[in-house]
Amino acid sequence: MASAVQPRARTVAEPLAPGTTPQRVRAIWALAWPVILAFSLESIVGLCDALMVGRLGAAPTAAVGLGIHVLSAVNLGMFAVGTGALAIVSRHIGAGERHAAEHALTQAILAALGLSVLVAVPVMLATPQLVALFQVAPDVAAQATPFVRVIMLAVPADAVVFTIAASLRAAGDTRTPLAVGIVVGVANVAIAWVLIFGRFGFPALGVLGAAVATVTAFALGAVLGVGLLARGDLGLRLRWGGRRLDAAAIRRLLRVGYPAAVEHLLMQAGFLAYMAFAARYGTAAVAAYFIGVRILALAFLPGFGFGAAAGTLVGQALGARRPAEAARSGWLATGLAIALMTTGSLALLAFARPIARLFVDDDAVVDAAVSFIRMLALAQPLMAIDFTLGGALRGAADTRLPLVAALVGFYGVRLGLSVLVALVLHLDLVWLWATLLGDYLVRAALKIWRFRSGRWAELRV
Repeated sequence: MASAVQPRARTVAEPLAPGTTPQRVRAIWALAWPVILAFSLESIVGLCDALMVGRLGAAPTAAVGLGIHVLSAVNLGMFAVGTGALAIVSRHIGAGERHAAEHALTQAILAALGLSVLVAVPVMLATPQLVALFQVAPDVAAQATPFVRVIMLAVPADAVVFTIAASLRAAGDTRTPLAVGIVVGVANVAIAWVLIFGRFGFPALGVLGAAVATVTAFALGAVLGVGLLARGDLGLRLRWGGRRLDAAAIRRLLRVGYPAAVEHLLMQAGFLAYMAFAARYGTAAVAAYFIGVRILALAFLPGFGFGAAAGTLVGQALGARRPAEAARSGWLATGLAIALMTTGSLALLAFARPIARLFVDDDAVVDAAVSFIRMLALAQPLMAIDFTLGGALRGAADTRLPLVAALVGFYGVRLGLSVLVALVLHLDLVWLWATLLGDYLVRAALKIWRFRSGRWAELRV
């Protein structure tokens, strides 16, 4: 059996050996399921936070929602560094160059820290002006401003946790990031419950309690991750002799990873634009969109898992100079993702209305949400291709094609068709939801074309 899926942590950072198709299937699943669980946990933690803050009222809920949008936007540095670390560490592991992989890991952590501070500090200083741009009500702004300032303190630790997780997954260890994620998630929910509502003699901090909980939980996760790496208990360890910044190594990380950061930023802006089109159909459509987004976050999870597995296997195989093995792993991971997500789509189609009823009891909102959920179900096979081949390409350091696919698919097709549907032809809401099918069809087609071309195997990192 391939060493990348052995349970002992110290053997994880060895290159994956070629194997039969059943062995590759087991290797892909062993890499994928912890990632799926880790992202599931993130979604559950976010839902718990939302439910607790929701008990405080509409203004606190809106303030936290605004703050989370800002947090997502400023996490660009961690996406750039984490994506670069995935491609570079997996290549070195595949080539049997463990020392070089560990040097890349150390430099990635230092770069993630530095970039996150450079982004977070200006946001903290300009928080009132930034919140004012959203034109929210005064009571929302009054709570959002301190929330954003406090939660910016979580950005450096979040970047460290993300970078460590990406590097360990690149080395074939997807279970340690899951364990760290469990610690972070449990700590976040427990501390939030104490501080939001003032339990055990602590003051009730409300919205600020949620922010402090997030900061504390990520700080704990960062200390835990760095401590495990420093002790050498994992397949990779920190090289303390490499604590000085290596400008060449950091440029290498950012050269590979910056398109992922740009893609993330553009997608965040695109989601806001799409929501604006939904708003033209009324409050029920907006509410239905937010319900759909929550379901979408859960539907994505298998794609995240198989995309991470594909990235690891493709990167390691390329490092070992086995491009044919890399291609086989990428296609096989995509096939498994399609099978699992298509099965999930049948459940979404069958239970769309009961699922919508779990979130709201308003008939107009439920009807709008059901149509969105059904379109989401139809898009599941295309999403499986998009996420998994996207992960495979990023593992090969081909990060520009996913960016191009997002630009063409989301901005060219989804938003372009939204203009036609909502502003020109004035079609029913279901046609606005249908634009996401065109988006994912184009993204999937572009990634299939690129992966079939084999040009990704020629890239150097």
